[in-house]
Amino acid sequence: MHAGFKRLVTLTGFGLSMLAGQVYAAQVLMSAEWAAQTCEAWNKDASLTTGLAGKWIKNDHDQGYKVIQMYRTDCESSPPVEIRIADKDDNAKCIYGGKLETAKPDFSVDYLMHATTQRWVEMGAGDYGPMKAMLFGRLKLSGPRMETIGILGPLGSFLKLIGTVPSATTGCPE
Repeated sequence: MHAGFKRLVTLTGFGLSMLAGQVYAAQVLMSAEWAAQTCEAWNKDASLTTGLAGKWIKNDHDQGYKVIQMYRTDCESSPPVEIRIADKDDNAKCIYGGKLETAKPDFSVDYLMHATTQRWVEMGAGDYGPMKAMLFGRLKLSGPRMETIGILGPLGSFLKLIGTVPSATTGCPE
């Protein structure tokens, strides 16, 4: 192989590996950066965008969106993160994902979910759905109970979505 070509192949491979590391760098599970990626993933999932369109997304007490806050219970000093879902073109679209901004959610329309890291990973892998998770105390959820029962399918999709967003679980969010 020609020395110049060999050097070009080596440099190209190195450059691609560096780029891949930047593109696929996993954020810490439940960090603000992870929440932003989760928001993007939400908008690509039809079971969420169309599955929660209509009655669910319109139940927002005129605040213009619903808030979902989340945290890992075994990361006691880490703040929760939140995503906001709004009615956009008759779809339930994520309009914000990041650090906690809603100090007092309205639990008649908004949600707070928390579980241990292990349980988030299990739910994200599809090991069990939201009904089992809540019945066995693996997922704690504050929010409108009757509404939650009506959205168990999309809620299950959301829990699996959490597992598809690349994340590191060895450290806690800051």
